[in-house]
Amino acid sequence: MNYASLTMALAAATLVLAACGKSEAPATATAPEPTPAPVTQAPAPAPAPTAENAVGKSVYGKTCALCHAAGVAGAPKPGDKADWAPRIAQGKDLLYKHAMEGFTGSKGVMPARGGSTTLTDDEVKAAVDYMADQSI
Repeated sequence: MNYASLTMALAAATLVLAACGKSEAPATATAPEPTPAPVTQAPAPAPAPTAENAVGKSVYGKTCALCHAAGVAGAPKPGDKADWAPRIAQGKDLLYKHAMEGFTGSKGVMPARGGSTTLTDDEVKAAVDYMADQSI
């Protein structure tokens, strides 16, 4: 073998060896995607207790109960859903108006402010809310 052939063979071997030593970009091994843990939903929190309507309860006990507890003159009893439902369906504003101004209907009479002229608008509204809330 002559010098030129030997040089060529050596160059070729060097290229081959160099190529063997080069690492190609490693194939990114794709690890299997982790299976997400089953989603367990926490039980829904219990509804927060509504604050007691102390003013409405007091006004009801001192004034409104005189008629509403026994259903006097067609007064709907608190908790009587069938009697309160059509009234509640008309909206609180109308309930407040009838309680404050008075109302005469087919079932009876509601005196203005339950017959107690000293009740404020807020006290009358609180009493209406108290009775209606028991009836829904």
